[in-house]
Amino acid sequence: MMASRGRRPIRKPIMNKEAGEFEPCWEMLRNSMTDIHNKNASTLSFEQLYRASYKIVVKKKGGQLYENVKTFEEEWFQNHILPQISELITNNLVSVALVQQPGSSAHERRQTAEKFLRGVKSSWEDHNMSMNMIADILMYLDRTYTLETKRPSIFATTIGLFRDNILRNTVGGMAQGLTDTFTIFDLVCAVMLDLINMERDGDTVDRNLLRKITSMLEDLYETDEEFDNQRLYITSFEPRFLVASEAFYRNECEKLVREADTSSWLRHTQRRLAEEQDRCETTLSPLSAEKIADVIDAELIKAKLDEFLKMDGVGLKSMIDNDRVEDLSILYQLITRIDKTKAALKTTLQRRVMELGLAIEKNVKETDFSVPVSGAADGDDDGQDKSKPQSLTAAAQQTAAAIKWVDDVLQLKDKFDRLWEVCFQRDLVLQSAVTRSFSEFINIFPRSSEYVSLFIDDNLKQGSKGRSEAEIETVLDKAIVLLRYLGDRDMFERYYQKHLARRLLHNKSEIDTEKEMVRRMRTEMGNSFTAKFEGMFKDMELSKDLAENYREHIRELGDVGVKKTDLGINVLTSNNWPPEVMGRGGAVQESGARADCIYPPAIKRLQESFFKFYLKNRSGRILTWVGSAGSADIKCVFPKVQGKDSGPLSKERRYELNVPTYGMIVLMLFNDLPEGETLGFEEIQAKTNIPATDLTRTLASLSIAPKARVLLKDPQTKNIKATDRFCFNAGFLSKAIRIKAPTITNTSRVEGDEERKETERKNNQTRAHVVDAAIVRIMKQRKELSHTALTSEVISQLSARFKPDISLIKKRIEDLLTREYLERSDGDSASYRYLA
Repeated sequence: MMASRGRRPIRKPIMNKEAGEFEPCWEMLRNSMTDIHNKNASTLSFEQLYRASYKIVVKKKGGQLYENVKTFEEEWFQNHILPQISELITNNLVSVALVQQPGSSAHERRQTAEKFLRGVKSSWEDHNMSMNMIADILMYLDRTYTLETKRPSIFATTIGLFRDNILRNTVGGMAQGLTDTFTIFDLVCAVMLDLINMERDGDTVDRNLLRKITSMLEDLYETDEEFDNQRLYITSFEPRFLVASEAFYRNECEKLVREADTSSWLRHTQRRLAEEQDRCETTLSPLSAEKIADVIDAELIKAKLDEFLKMDGVGLKSMIDNDRVEDLSILYQLITRIDKTKAALKTTLQRRVMELGLAIEKNVKETDFSVPVSGAADGDDDGQDKSKPQSLTAAAQQTAAAIKWVDDVLQLKDKFDRLWEVCFQRDLVLQSAVTRSFSEFINIFPRSSEYVSLFIDDNLKQGSKGRSEAEIETVLDKAIVLLRYLGDRDMFERYYQKHLARRLLHNKSEIDTEKEMVRRMRTEMGNSFTAKFEGMFKDMELSKDLAENYREHIRELGDVGVKKTDLGINVLTSNNWPPEVMGRGGAVQESGARADCIYPPAIKRLQESFFKFYLKNRSGRILTWVGSAGSADIKCVFPKVQGKDSGPLSKERRYELNVPTYGMIVLMLFNDLPEGETLGFEEIQAKTNIPATDLTRTLASLSIAPKARVLLKDPQTKNIKATDRFCFNAGFLSKAIRIKAPTITNTSRVEGDEERKETERKNNQTRAHVVDAAIVRIMKQRKELSHTALTSEVISQLSARFKPDISLIKKRIEDLLTREYLERSDGDSASYRYLA
């Protein structure tokens, strides 16, 4: 019997388990994605869906899931989104946005455009929300598969599908006049730009809608890698926005040039800058703020700047002349945006300063200063009735012109200082430019140094009477400002020394104010500039003490004659005081001789008394009396006029007459003159030895001016001649007890042409010595220098006082070579060596 074999059970066919799990999981996920898009996700279980995606990824099907999700979304776009958006793309929309054909009203354009953008916005927001939910479900896919394969996240990929399937979807030519195909993104950009231009033209648009579209473009990138500098807003929309803006503002600027004025352009441009800044902050992206501002700078400011500035009657010249502060402030802000050097504004300001400065000189020349004025022009008592208007003398007219020139220059300076501070934000570049122009036109005027000194003289003679400390400070500050502009400061020093001497000797100013003025000069220009001025102050202080000591001395004397005369003496150091004051000016100085006048015996005794007192403790000193610089108070007695039984002339009259020293000498001649007799001009000169010019002025002040006519002249003309004769005016009558005769020589006035030539000649002589000293000082230190280097150093050292001419320096070098202070270097005629 055969044993039987056992049989194995039949094996079932092996099935793909992984494939069996993928399909139901994907079906679950696909259905849930559909529900999410349809906004029916409230019943979905996140845990269940997450497990489904988890299973797929665990089973190594992450790549298939990744692609399936992409395919699903692309199909969803084609079947559900694109048809909705296509319905919004009408022929009218395309024609207006892309072809820019007119025909529809602004209201219709705005409605059509906003409807289209709302459709795009709605689709984007729905897709964005859906992709966020789907990305949450597929979170495990991102954690494993996308990281391992280095592919973009599922969210980045699905979000990018909106860019690729919607915005970059080609629509084709749908409008008349547009044959080329276009994308939805092209239309989105065109519609946005059209709405922005509508808003620029004053229409109202939905800013929030534009902001939402901008946000969409900022959230989308050129690729799924999502590089930050490849956002669609930056790469695709912003360039179109800037190009369109350039065209808009270029056309607008052309229109402004044709139809508007400079003021309107300024305010319009300022408003446009503010609008674009606000648009970028609230509607578009802050990233575009600086770029769109650059567009406005180029198209609205820089392109036509010169044309706006040169507009007749409304340009920059008019703004400056009419102090249009607000316009200038805006202009400065706009110009600063396009040019840090402010070249256009700087050039116009400089030119206008020069024009207005030269106009001041022309206006002064054309002004008639001969009209009647109240009182004396120079503030001195000229012997006339101050209560009645009187015409200015020729000299006073010139002085008035000088004061007006300086006042007008200061007003112009105040004007531009105010504009600089209020409009130009204290810009140092513009300040330097304006300062150069002021200095240029001031120094073009040949009398500027003299006029500035006269201005200070006029103000300091008035002292603090009726003025506050602040007003005095203002005058001093203005004087220093003017002094900074002067190039020929040595000429100013010469004039100021002369004017200061007259003020000090005739007590025409307050010493404290004078010292403060000089202190400020010293701070500005150094000790050497003010050394003579300070020496004058010192002489006056020492003279005050000396005079008081002398009075104490004569009170102890027994000489009655000396006691009867009160002597106020000023002992002046000759080097500190101007030659004119010291009796060394003009022809006298040329001849080298000094005309010593003949003093009355009483005065001679007084002089000898003072000499003895002064030299008692000061051996070796020499005193020289300067009759042209002093004054005297004389008590005059006028007897009763015969034949007059009533009225003022019927009795004796006593007056106190203040006259120049020369006037005192002349009047005392008539004390010993018998009644009815006369003295001729030549006789008076022989008895007094007063120079003819000074004697003419003295006799004019005593015989012509009605208020001080204590002498009678024959003939009774208004000019003094050598043939005139003079007698005591016994019938002189005055309402005032104290009378001041006109002191012509004490009046600070503008020099005549001949006087000015003489002043310039003397100043040039002084300059020659100064240049000599500078050359020797430099060569002594450097030993050997080339001609060019020596010239440069001389100019550099002397520029604070004056700018020496090259020809003067060359001439002084030649003179020093002749005098053997220098010698030419061996083998190089253009170099010099110092000879010790």
